[in-house]
Amino acid sequence: MNVTKAIETRRAVKHYDPNHRMTEAEIERLMSLALLAPTAFNIQNWRFVVVSDPAVRKQLRAVAWDQAQVTDASLLIVLCADLKAWEKNPARYWANAPQPVKDYLVPAIDKYYSGREQVQRDEGMRSCGIAAQTLMLAAQEMGYESCPMDGFDYDAVGKIINLPADHAVAMFVVVGKPTQAAWPRPGQLPMNEVVMNDRF
Repeated sequence: MNVTKAIETRRAVKHYDPNHRMTEAEIERLMSLALLAPTAFNIQNWRFVVVSDPAVRKQLRAVAWDQAQVTDASLLIVLCADLKAWEKNPARYWANAPQPVKDYLVPAIDKYYSGREQVQRDEGMRSCGIAAQTLMLAAQEMGYESCPMDGFDYDAVGKIINLPADHAVAMFVVVGKPTQAAWPRPGQLPMNEVVMNDRF
């Protein structure tokens, strides 16, 4: 499947076969593609909690408005942002770069993020959003459906997954085999309403 086809056919599917299991090779392939999602300064600040324990899935469903896909989808991924990734040995993000590039970018990371908590959080949410789309398009290419999710108690989810204090939960992505097709697209805004040239 090419990228255009994956974009055109990807939908937020809500109903999944609870008996379907993805293979370990499929999960590893999907996650390896997610790790190629871009991040600012290459800080790779996304963290993926792949929840396979049925008991934990049940707990998460209870704090997610009882949405069935939390337990029924083949794969549940909680995307989290490490808000302090930028200061955790940042030289490793540029370990293979030429020395002049490394000498410029590693100090620039600290200058950009230090003392700017909102920027750190915004960056984490952007990174997780890009990673989520990467996951969903890769899943589509692999023959699976997916759904990006909020609609849950973020604090409760954090407690269930033992979220570190310097991390934030961004969203869920579920992946699996559908039992029902998505509804028809409910209504797309016209391009001239959402795409501006040069200025609003």
